[in-house]
Amino acid sequence: MSKKKKEQLGKGLRALLTKIDEVESKPQEKKKVVAELSRSVTEIDIEAIEPNPYQPRKEFIKEELLELVQSIKTLGLIQPITLRKIEEGKFQIISGERRWRASKLAGIKTIPAYLRMADDQGMLEMALVENIQRSDLNALEVALSYQRLIDECNLHHEDLAKRVGKERSTVSNYTRLLKLPPDIQEGLKQRKISMGHARALLSLDDPTLQMEFFKKITEEGLSVRNIEKQIRDYKSVTSPKAKTTENAVHPEVQKIKDRLSHHFGTKVEIARNKKGKGKLIIHFSSDDEFNDIIDSIED
Repeated sequence: MSKKKKEQLGKGLRALLTKIDEVESKPQEKKKVVAELSRSVTEIDIEAIEPNPYQPRKEFIKEELLELVQSIKTLGLIQPITLRKIEEGKFQIISGERRWRASKLAGIKTIPAYLRMADDQGMLEMALVENIQRSDLNALEVALSYQRLIDECNLHHEDLAKRVGKERSTVSNYTRLLKLPPDIQEGLKQRKISMGHARALLSLDDPTLQMEFFKKITEEGLSVRNIEKQIRDYKSVTSPKAKTTENAVHPEVQKIKDRLSHHFGTKVEIARNKKGKGKLIIHFSSDDEFNDIIDSIED
Protein backbone atom coordinates (compact mmCIF):
# COMPACT_ATOMS: atom_id res chain seq x y z
CA MET A 1 0.00 0.00 0.00
CA SER A 2 1.36 3.40 -0.97
CA LYS A 3 2.09 6.13 1.57
CA LYS A 4 -0.60 8.30 -0.01
CA LYS A 5 -3.20 5.53 0.32
CA LYS A 6 -2.23 4.95 3.94
CA GLU A 7 -2.73 8.65 4.65
CA GLN A 8 -6.16 8.54 3.02
CA LEU A 9 -7.11 5.51 5.07
CA GLY A 10 -5.96 7.27 8.22
CA LYS A 11 -8.04 10.34 7.38
CA GLY A 12 -11.09 8.16 6.76
CA LEU A 13 -10.65 6.46 10.10
CA ARG A 14 -10.23 9.78 11.91
CA ALA A 15 -13.42 11.03 10.28
CA LEU A 16 -15.35 7.97 11.42
CA LEU A 17 -13.99 8.18 14.94
CA THR A 18 -14.90 11.85 15.08
CA LYS A 19 -18.42 11.04 13.92
CA ILE A 20 -18.82 8.57 16.78
CA ASP A 21 -18.63 11.47 19.18
CA GLU A 22 -20.79 13.76 17.03
CA VAL A 23 -23.76 11.51 16.22
CA GLU A 24 -24.73 10.11 19.64
CA SER A 25 -27.97 12.11 19.59
CA LYS A 26 -28.68 11.58 15.86
CA PRO A 27 -30.02 8.02 15.34
CA GLN A 28 -29.99 8.08 11.53
CA GLU A 29 -26.43 9.43 11.34
CA LYS A 30 -25.35 6.96 14.01
CA LYS A 31 -26.84 4.09 12.01
CA LYS A 32 -24.77 5.10 8.96
CA VAL A 33 -21.57 5.24 11.00
CA VAL A 34 -22.24 1.82 12.55
CA ALA A 35 -22.87 0.31 9.09
CA GLU A 36 -19.60 1.77 7.82
CA LEU A 37 -17.61 0.58 10.83
CA SER A 38 -19.08 -2.94 10.57
CA ARG A 39 -17.50 -3.31 7.10
CA SER A 40 -14.22 -1.53 7.82
CA VAL A 41 -11.05 -3.08 9.17
CA THR A 42 -8.32 -0.70 10.22
CA GLU A 43 -4.87 -0.94 11.77
CA ILE A 44 -4.70 0.20 15.41
CA ASP A 45 -1.54 0.84 17.43
CA ILE A 46 -1.25 -2.23 19.64
CA GLU A 47 -0.09 -0.14 22.60
CA ALA A 48 -3.28 1.95 22.41
CA ILE A 49 -5.37 -1.13 23.28
CA GLU A 50 -6.29 -2.41 26.73
CA PRO A 51 -8.04 -5.66 27.69
CA ASN A 52 -11.62 -5.71 28.89
CA PRO A 53 -11.64 -5.99 32.71
CA TYR A 54 -14.85 -8.03 32.47
CA GLN A 55 -13.35 -10.62 30.13
CA PRO A 56 -14.53 -13.95 31.62
CA ARG A 57 -11.56 -15.83 30.25
CA LYS A 58 -8.54 -15.29 32.49
CA GLU A 59 -6.31 -18.25 31.52
CA PHE A 60 -4.77 -18.67 28.08
CA ILE A 61 -3.11 -22.00 27.17
CA LYS A 62 0.57 -21.24 26.56
CA GLU A 63 1.09 -23.80 23.79
CA GLU A 64 -1.94 -22.56 21.81
CA LEU A 65 -0.82 -18.96 22.30
CA LEU A 66 2.67 -19.74 20.98
CA GLU A 67 1.20 -21.55 17.94
CA LEU A 68 -0.84 -18.44 17.17
CA VAL A 69 2.26 -16.26 17.64
CA GLN A 70 4.10 -18.28 14.99
CA SER A 71 1.13 -18.08 12.63
CA ILE A 72 0.94 -14.29 13.06
CA LYS A 73 4.66 -13.94 12.36
CA THR A 74 4.22 -15.92 9.13
CA LEU A 75 0.83 -14.78 7.80
CA GLY A 76 -0.21 -11.84 9.95
CA LEU A 77 -3.50 -11.84 11.86
CA ILE A 78 -6.28 -13.25 9.65
CA GLN A 79 -9.22 -12.64 12.00
CA PRO A 80 -9.35 -9.01 13.23
CA ILE A 81 -10.14 -8.23 16.86
CA THR A 82 -13.04 -5.96 17.87
CA LEU A 83 -12.54 -2.75 19.86
CA ARG A 84 -14.57 0.09 21.31
CA LYS A 85 -13.21 3.61 21.63
CA ILE A 86 -12.99 4.62 25.30
CA GLU A 87 -11.21 7.98 24.93
CA GLU A 88 -9.11 9.85 22.40
CA GLY A 89 -6.46 7.45 21.09
CA LYS A 90 -7.47 4.65 23.50
CA PHE A 91 -9.42 1.46 22.78
CA GLN A 92 -10.76 -1.48 24.78
CA ILE A 93 -11.13 -5.06 23.58
CA ILE A 94 -14.64 -6.40 23.02
CA SER A 95 -13.49 -9.71 21.53
CA GLY A 96 -10.11 -11.12 20.53
CA GLU A 97 -7.94 -10.78 23.65
CA ARG A 98 -6.08 -14.00 22.81
CA ARG A 99 -5.28 -12.67 19.32
CA TRP A 100 -4.16 -9.35 20.85
CA ARG A 101 -1.88 -11.09 23.36
CA ALA A 102 -0.35 -13.28 20.66
CA SER A 103 0.19 -10.26 18.40
CA LYS A 104 2.05 -8.47 21.20
CA LEU A 105 4.25 -11.54 21.71
CA ALA A 106 4.85 -11.64 17.95
CA GLY A 107 6.23 -8.11 18.19
CA ILE A 108 3.91 -6.44 15.69
CA LYS A 109 3.19 -2.73 16.12
CA THR A 110 -0.36 -2.49 14.77
CA ILE A 111 -3.27 -4.91 14.71
CA PRO A 112 -6.29 -5.16 12.35
CA ALA A 113 -9.52 -4.34 14.16
CA TYR A 114 -13.22 -3.66 13.78
CA LEU A 115 -14.37 -0.60 15.73
CA ARG A 116 -17.58 -0.45 17.72
CA MET A 117 -19.60 2.29 19.31
CA ALA A 118 -20.40 1.78 22.99
CA ASP A 119 -24.11 1.02 22.61
CA ASP A 120 -24.52 -0.04 19.00
CA GLN A 121 -25.58 -3.67 19.61
CA GLY A 122 -28.83 -3.66 17.69
CA MET A 123 -27.52 -1.54 14.82
CA LEU A 124 -24.33 -3.61 14.53
CA GLU A 125 -26.38 -6.78 14.29
CA MET A 126 -28.45 -5.32 11.47
CA ALA A 127 -25.36 -4.03 9.68
CA LEU A 128 -23.58 -7.40 9.88
CA VAL A 129 -26.64 -9.32 8.69
CA GLU A 130 -26.96 -6.90 5.76
CA ASN A 131 -23.26 -7.32 4.99
CA ILE A 132 -23.58 -11.14 4.90
CA GLN A 133 -26.18 -10.87 2.13
CA ARG A 134 -23.53 -9.48 -0.27
CA SER A 135 -22.76 -11.85 -3.13
CA ASP A 136 -19.06 -10.99 -3.41
CA LEU A 137 -18.02 -12.40 -0.01
CA ASN A 138 -15.74 -15.43 0.02
CA ALA A 139 -16.40 -18.36 2.36
CA LEU A 140 -13.96 -17.12 5.01
CA GLU A 141 -15.52 -13.63 5.06
CA VAL A 142 -18.94 -15.20 5.61
CA ALA A 143 -17.51 -17.38 8.40
CA LEU A 144 -15.91 -14.36 10.09
CA SER A 145 -19.17 -12.40 9.86
CA TYR A 146 -21.12 -15.27 11.42
CA GLN A 147 -18.56 -15.57 14.20
CA ARG A 148 -18.73 -11.83 14.91
CA LEU A 149 -22.52 -12.09 15.32
CA ILE A 150 -22.06 -15.04 17.69
CA ASP A 151 -19.30 -13.38 19.74
CA GLU A 152 -20.37 -9.74 19.76
CA CYS A 153 -24.15 -10.02 19.67
CA ASN A 154 -24.36 -13.09 21.94
CA LEU A 155 -26.33 -15.14 19.40
CA HIS A 156 -26.64 -18.93 19.40
CA HIS A 157 -26.42 -20.74 16.06
CA GLU A 158 -30.20 -21.20 15.96
CA ASP A 159 -30.87 -17.48 16.53
CA LEU A 160 -28.22 -16.51 14.00
CA ALA A 161 -29.66 -18.87 11.39
CA LYS A 162 -33.06 -17.17 11.75
CA ARG A 163 -31.47 -13.70 11.43
CA VAL A 164 -29.69 -14.53 8.15
CA GLY A 165 -32.36 -16.84 6.71
CA LYS A 166 -30.16 -19.94 6.63
CA GLU A 167 -30.32 -23.45 8.05
CA ARG A 168 -28.54 -23.84 11.39
CA SER A 169 -26.30 -26.51 9.83
CA THR A 170 -25.20 -23.94 7.21
CA VAL A 171 -24.11 -21.53 9.96
CA SER A 172 -22.20 -24.30 11.73
CA ASN A 173 -20.52 -25.44 8.52
CA TYR A 174 -19.21 -21.92 7.97
CA THR A 175 -18.04 -21.29 11.54
CA ARG A 176 -16.20 -24.63 11.55
CA LEU A 177 -13.99 -23.21 8.80
CA LEU A 178 -12.33 -21.07 11.49
CA LYS A 179 -11.00 -24.27 13.09
CA LEU A 180 -8.82 -24.96 10.04
CA PRO A 181 -5.10 -24.04 10.13
CA PRO A 182 -4.37 -20.39 9.22
CA ASP A 183 -2.75 -21.35 5.88
CA ILE A 184 -5.94 -23.07 4.78
CA GLN A 185 -8.06 -20.14 5.96
CA GLU A 186 -5.85 -17.87 3.88
CA GLY A 187 -6.37 -20.22 0.91
CA LEU A 188 -10.13 -19.83 1.33
CA LYS A 189 -9.76 -16.08 1.57
CA GLN A 190 -7.82 -15.97 -1.70
CA ARG A 191 -10.25 -18.49 -3.29
CA LYS A 192 -7.47 -21.03 -3.88
CA ILE A 193 -9.89 -23.63 -2.51
CA SER A 194 -13.67 -23.76 -2.25
CA MET A 195 -16.06 -24.34 0.61
CA GLY A 196 -16.41 -27.94 -0.60
CA HIS A 197 -12.64 -28.48 -0.41
CA ALA A 198 -12.58 -27.03 3.11
CA ARG A 199 -15.41 -29.26 4.32
CA ALA A 200 -13.53 -32.30 3.00
CA LEU A 201 -10.42 -31.21 4.94
CA LEU A 202 -12.51 -30.78 8.10
CA SER A 203 -13.26 -34.52 8.00
CA LEU A 204 -9.60 -35.01 9.01
CA ASP A 205 -8.83 -34.54 12.72
CA ASP A 206 -5.09 -33.91 12.33
CA PRO A 207 -4.07 -30.34 11.26
CA THR A 208 -0.86 -31.74 9.75
CA LEU A 209 -2.88 -34.04 7.51
CA GLN A 210 -5.21 -31.18 6.65
CA MET A 211 -2.19 -29.19 5.46
CA GLU A 212 -0.84 -32.13 3.42
CA PHE A 213 -4.13 -32.54 1.54
CA PHE A 214 -4.51 -28.76 1.20
CA LYS A 215 -1.15 -28.66 -0.61
CA LYS A 216 -2.29 -31.49 -2.92
CA ILE A 217 -5.40 -29.48 -3.80
CA THR A 218 -3.48 -26.30 -4.64
CA GLU A 219 -0.54 -27.98 -6.37
CA GLU A 220 -2.52 -30.53 -8.41
CA GLY A 221 -5.70 -28.53 -8.95
CA LEU A 222 -7.87 -31.30 -7.48
CA SER A 223 -11.66 -31.04 -7.61
CA VAL A 224 -13.79 -31.48 -4.51
CA ARG A 225 -14.75 -34.99 -5.63
CA ASN A 226 -11.11 -35.93 -6.20
CA ILE A 227 -9.94 -34.76 -2.79
CA GLU A 228 -12.89 -36.47 -1.08
CA LYS A 229 -11.87 -39.74 -2.77
CA GLN A 230 -8.21 -39.32 -1.81
CA ILE A 231 -9.12 -38.64 1.82
CA ARG A 232 -11.48 -41.63 1.78
CA ASP A 233 -8.76 -43.86 0.33
CA TYR A 234 -6.25 -42.59 2.90
CA LYS A 235 -8.60 -43.37 5.77
CA SER A 236 -9.38 -46.85 4.47
CA VAL A 237 -5.67 -47.68 4.36
CA THR A 238 -4.61 -46.10 7.65
CA SER A 239 -7.61 -47.06 9.79
CA PRO A 240 -6.48 -49.54 12.51
CA LYS A 241 -9.54 -51.67 11.77
CA ALA A 242 -8.65 -51.81 8.08
CA LYS A 243 -5.29 -53.38 8.91
CA THR A 244 -6.80 -56.59 10.32
CA THR A 245 -8.83 -59.08 8.32
CA GLU A 246 -11.09 -59.79 11.27
CA ASN A 247 -12.12 -56.17 11.70
CA ALA A 248 -11.83 -55.05 8.06
CA VAL A 249 -14.39 -52.42 7.08
CA HIS A 250 -16.48 -53.34 4.07
CA PRO A 251 -15.80 -50.87 1.21
CA GLU A 252 -19.49 -49.92 0.99
CA VAL A 253 -19.65 -49.31 4.76
CA GLN A 254 -16.53 -47.13 4.46
CA LYS A 255 -18.19 -45.11 1.70
CA ILE A 256 -21.27 -44.58 3.87
CA LYS A 257 -19.06 -43.57 6.80
CA ASP A 258 -17.24 -41.00 4.67
CA ARG A 259 -20.50 -39.65 3.22
CA LEU A 260 -21.94 -39.20 6.70
CA SER A 261 -18.74 -37.57 7.95
CA HIS A 262 -18.85 -35.10 5.06
CA HIS A 263 -22.60 -34.48 5.47
CA PHE A 264 -22.43 -33.73 9.19
CA GLY A 265 -19.02 -32.02 9.01
CA THR A 266 -17.73 -34.10 11.92
CA LYS A 267 -16.14 -37.46 12.74
CA VAL A 268 -18.35 -40.52 12.23
CA GLU A 269 -17.58 -44.10 13.30
CA ILE A 270 -19.30 -47.31 12.19
CA ALA A 271 -18.55 -50.55 14.02
CA ARG A 272 -20.09 -53.65 12.40
CA ASN A 273 -19.48 -57.38 12.80
CA LYS A 274 -19.82 -60.13 10.18
CA LYS A 275 -23.47 -60.72 11.11
CA GLY A 276 -24.32 -57.08 10.43
CA LYS A 277 -24.71 -56.07 14.06
CA GLY A 278 -22.97 -52.87 15.18
CA LYS A 279 -23.24 -49.23 16.12
CA LEU A 280 -23.03 -45.78 14.53
CA ILE A 281 -21.24 -43.00 16.45
CA ILE A 282 -21.47 -39.34 15.41
CA HIS A 283 -19.09 -37.04 17.27
CA PHE A 284 -19.91 -33.43 18.20
CA SER A 285 -18.01 -30.77 20.14
CA SER A 286 -20.79 -28.44 21.31
CA ASP A 287 -24.53 -28.19 21.89
CA ASP A 288 -24.84 -26.20 18.65
CA GLU A 289 -23.18 -28.99 16.65
CA PHE A 290 -25.37 -31.58 18.39
CA ASN A 291 -28.52 -29.62 17.50
CA ASP A 292 -27.31 -29.25 13.90
CA ILE A 293 -26.89 -33.03 13.66
CA ILE A 294 -30.38 -33.64 15.06
CA ASP A 295 -31.90 -31.12 12.63
CA SER A 296 -30.07 -32.69 9.71
CA ILE A 297 -31.30 -36.18 10.67
CA GLU A 298 -34.88 -34.95 11.02
CA ASP A 299 -34.71 -33.17 7.65
